[in-house]
Amino acid sequence: MRRTLLILLPPALAAIAWVAVGPGPGLAQQGRGGLPGARPTIEAIDFPSLQAAIDALPPEGGLVRLPAGTFEIDEPLRITSEDASLEGAGTATHIKNSNADEGPALLAAARDYEEDGRSRIWRIRLSNFRLTGNDRSGHGIVARGVNELFIDGVTVSEHGGDGIVLDNCYEDPRICNSLITYNGGTGLNLMACHDIVVSANQFEENVDAVRCTDGFNLCMTGNCLDDHLGNGVVIENTYGSVVSGNMIEECQGTAIILDRDCYGIALSANVIAHEFTDGIDLRDAHGVAVSANAFPIVKRHALAIGPRSGRVAVTGNSFADSTIGEEGERRLEGDREAGGVLLDGTRDIALSGNLFAGVGPKAVELRGEVSRVRFDGNVLTDTELDLGALGDPADGRVVEP
Repeated sequence: MRRTLLILLPPALAAIAWVAVGPGPGLAQQGRGGLPGARPTIEAIDFPSLQAAIDALPPEGGLVRLPAGTFEIDEPLRITSEDASLEGAGTATHIKNSNADEGPALLAAARDYEEDGRSRIWRIRLSNFRLTGNDRSGHGIVARGVNELFIDGVTVSEHGGDGIVLDNCYEDPRICNSLITYNGGTGLNLMACHDIVVSANQFEENVDAVRCTDGFNLCMTGNCLDDHLGNGVVIENTYGSVVSGNMIEECQGTAIILDRDCYGIALSANVIAHEFTDGIDLRDAHGVAVSANAFPIVKRHALAIGPRSGRVAVTGNSFADSTIGEEGERRLEGDREAGGVLLDGTRDIALSGNLFAGVGPKAVELRGEVSRVRFDGNVLTDTELDLGALGDPADGRVVEP
């Protein structure tokens, strides 16, 4: 009878043996049956250092799993393989950069990137670990020439430089569900990237939260930015992008800046609150939509459109103080300043369907030569409006209160 069972049920016996014995070191995800095409998971706990575990990746890539623990490094961890995934055990995996010579904590790039700036690697994932530095260390994570980079569930804090730097990561970088805080430079610095997703992250007390320069197609949605020492989001020489559904509060500088030939950008459905300077500053931007944003108690100008900007639609926004109905203002005396819109030497502006409530000194302030402005369908309460400087509509300046 036993002989019959052995003949009839070898898969069941094999499964029982697998459960009893378990996988060997470094093979946590590879079945004893030898799944065709499978590569073993590299368990960093079995190696003398994190770098040794990363170096064990084959050229085809694989998964390096980091255990819980605190791991001090004084040289950058380097990832040069494609299709590589570095995964920790959440914030229980803590990598501390003790470097005091401005060295980054983690560097992902092709081996020959320094010699050939066109060299690329593809599909790197960094997930579920904590990375900290010190005021003399450099950036946290640096990726150069990495296409389809995916960073999720990572905490990047307390570095002397930027939190995360993406340099020429042209194809489809994604930064999601991460905490980027207390870095000495920019939280997330995007340079020459394309089709960028920045979603569901939290940024706090960096200098600037996010900078995107010389890029294309930034999609920044659902992030929380608080208490930055400089600005919230700075976008330069970038087109075809959307910044929407973000909470940006208490920047010492400006919440959102568009500069240096930006065009075709939508700034929509953001809460831009209690900024100490300006809310949105369009310094050099065209073909921009500013819509459905709430601007409570922005101290100077909730929206400024400068002389190098034009062709801007401003629709459905709330520019307001902290009034909460019959109870009056929620904020204490001395913390109630709320700015409106500044048009400074600009042209071709549509202002329609907005609310201006308790803002000052004026709902809309004019400076310099402002032309071709349409102002209609707006609601003004407890504020002043003086558009007389726009002159006669017959001059080509159009104003309809």
